[in-house]
Amino acid sequence: MDADNHVVRLCVRGMEAEARGEGEEARRLFQLAWDDAVDDYEACIAAHYLARHQTTPEDTLQWNQECLDRADRVGDERVRGFYASLYANMGRAHRELGDGAAAYAYYARAAERVRDVPEGDYGVWNRFAIAEGLRETAPSATGDAPGNRGAVELLAGLLTKLCARAELKALGLILPAYLGDLGTEEDRERLRTTLHMVHAARWLSAPEQAVLGEAIAALTEQVGAPAVE
Repeated sequence: MDADNHVVRLCVRGMEAEARGEGEEARRLFQLAWDDAVDDYEACIAAHYLARHQTTPEDTLQWNQECLDRADRVGDERVRGFYASLYANMGRAHRELGDGAAAYAYYARAAERVRDVPEGDYGVWNRFAIAEGLRETAPSATGDAPGNRGAVELLAGLLTKLCARAELKALGLILPAYLGDLGTEEDRERLRTTLHMVHAARWLSAPEQAVLGEAIAALTEQVGAPAVE
């Protein structure tokens, strides 16, 4: 974004106020940014930040929808990198309103646009948020559940145990692949390879090694590779 843009500068000041814990001042600055916006691009940016300072899920959804609508009106390269975050925000808003199906649909759309986000910490943050949303809103196992649901459930329990005892080496390898898994074949292969590495290192107890083996086997069925021995 253009750092010299008036609306962008107001939003930067709003984020600084957020960081200081000054919620009311942040909201005032974001509202001022909205009031001063002169086109759909500036309105899109201001609406994004205003959505974060609403007091009800309904109002949050309304401002996220406003943000998305404005981005659609812009429709050029300036907003291309916004969509992963915009769809994820729509998913989160629908989730808070209890509409899991709509939330999942938006998280799936966000996953399709994640490659448009610039690389770096912001891109990683978006990927993790989208992956979490997909895991939390995925259809139940009694129907059209994602193929890697079994592996996800196995790993969730294992990771809880590893976190409890600060098993840092295994966590350091597994967590980035697990937290960033959007369900694509590429992501599943990355996760499967990581689990193979931890399994081969034999850092864990026999029961935990067995869980790793089950998770690898579940992922193997999806990527069409030979099962772990």
